[in-house]
Amino acid sequence: MAVTEGVRPVAERTSAKRPNRLFKNMTAKIASIPMILTALVVFIGCTLWTIYHSFTKSRLLPAPDKWVGWDQYERLWNTRRWLVSIENLAIYGVCSLVLSLVIGFTLAALLDRKIRGEAVFRTIFLYPFALSFIVTGLVWQWILNPQFGIQQVVRNWGWEGFTFDPLNNAEIVIYGILIAGIWQGSGFIMVIMLAGLRGIDQDIWKASRVEGIPAWKTYIFIIIPMMRPIFVTALVLIAAGIIKVYDLVVAQTSGGPGIASEVPAKYVIEKMFQAQNLGQGFAASTMMLVSVLVVLIPWAYLEFGGKRRD
Repeated sequence: MAVTEGVRPVAERTSAKRPNRLFKNMTAKIASIPMILTALVVFIGCTLWTIYHSFTKSRLLPAPDKWVGWDQYERLWNTRRWLVSIENLAIYGVCSLVLSLVIGFTLAALLDRKIRGEAVFRTIFLYPFALSFIVTGLVWQWILNPQFGIQQVVRNWGWEGFTFDPLNNAEIVIYGILIAGIWQGSGFIMVIMLAGLRGIDQDIWKASRVEGIPAWKTYIFIIIPMMRPIFVTALVLIAAGIIKVYDLVVAQTSGGPGIASEVPAKYVIEKMFQAQNLGQGFAASTMMLVSVLVVLIPWAYLEFGGKRRD
């Protein structure tokens, strides 16, 4: 009994000294208040405002009293231009995801071999990412121009029948835009992958060499699974860039020939600011938001759901 009474005051003093979790790191919490308010008011508030007005017949100015229900969405999905833009986004997105990851990881793996002049190659590969999409689009518009671009250069070498004019061919124009996007974005993915590779313990490579495991098997079965968080992060960044692709299309083709290279972001901009049809633009932007959520929800599940299970 005496021992229990002697221990109780010590426990009470210990709990009294333990800081309340609510007041822990108060400086950091106070500093984060402006960002929290910005997220709540600007991002969430404007998102809800946009979704609400997508159900109205807003034209030049928002008209919250002109409620039309799902009419804007029905009209959106019955518009051929929007369907073409969705098809183009799907083609561009799948190809961009796969090629950016493959090219970026391959370049990172080559640079990780401690080659001579690594800093120079790293700068060269990363340099396109420093350019704006408008500049990149204009550069590749010139490169793909049949009069003085790749086609003309190859013909000057003697292949008179060579044809390479993707930007003027409605069937393959989206692939011409894809070339410019891959050229600009692969270097950034390479840097992310290289940072992940540099975080791998070198003892793994030593053990694989001792066991006689080929380098490609080490990458596929050991290194890549260890870099899952890096791949998930790169995947989210690439997907975010795909959904909002706009500048490349405007700089290279302006949506042509015809409507062959239309994308959702261009459709939204033109409906809101040129056609003065805010309701239709809001409906299209809401569908783009849904596509973003389709990417973010699986990412959040992989990042936080897996940790909770662990």
